[in-house]
Amino acid sequence: MNNNIISKIIWVSIFAAAMAYVESAVVVYLRVIFHPDGFEFPLKKIINDPNIIVEVYREAATLVMLTAVAAIAGKKFWERFGYFIIAFGVWDIFYYVWLKVILDWPASLFDWDVLFLIPVTWIGPVIAPVSVSVIMIVCGIILIFTNQKGMTFKPVFISYLLLLTGTAVILYSFTSDTNATINLGMPKPYRYDLLIISDILFIASFFVSYFKMRRISSPSLAKRG
Repeated sequence: MNNNIISKIIWVSIFAAAMAYVESAVVVYLRVIFHPDGFEFPLKKIINDPNIIVEVYREAATLVMLTAVAAIAGKKFWERFGYFIIAFGVWDIFYYVWLKVILDWPASLFDWDVLFLIPVTWIGPVIAPVSVSVIMIVCGIILIFTNQKGMTFKPVFISYLLLLTGTAVILYSFTSDTNATINLGMPKPYRYDLLIISDILFIASFFVSYFKMRRISSPSLAKRG
């Protein structure tokens, strides 16, 4: 049965990596159109161009596809959620892998990028979304194998609180510099302290519930043995 789970994780990851290539290819075309002299900050017209709505819908469609493949791969909610965050993490990381292969960009993980457009423009260094994606992949794998062992993952209230706080912190780090997005100015130095705080909160959010579940499940698992 574990081989079946590993096979699913691999195929979901292959799908996400392939989809990341499609997205990176689109970005290559967009950069040729909007940044023929090279992509750099301050941004030019791509944020204000009327056609950007097409890009917004493309991002929304990407989320739908990731959700769909997770729904197919898993059977229960938390198993499906595990596949979703694995797919999301792999997709996000391989997006930059393919851009590096095609454009030799980013030069480093500290290069700035437009990260997302929903519901507003997110900007930040590449290392920020990549670090979150690594956490998502690890937690997703643990979640799937936990479900396979018959343990029920039930997040406690503090986990939701930590998750929401971490999300708010990192979203603030991505969206607070409106001068660099709305006014197309140079971005302020990124708040790496906020990234570290949010990553710690995300990790704590998952493992608070995970270790509580392990303590509750251990006696019943021992009896089965």
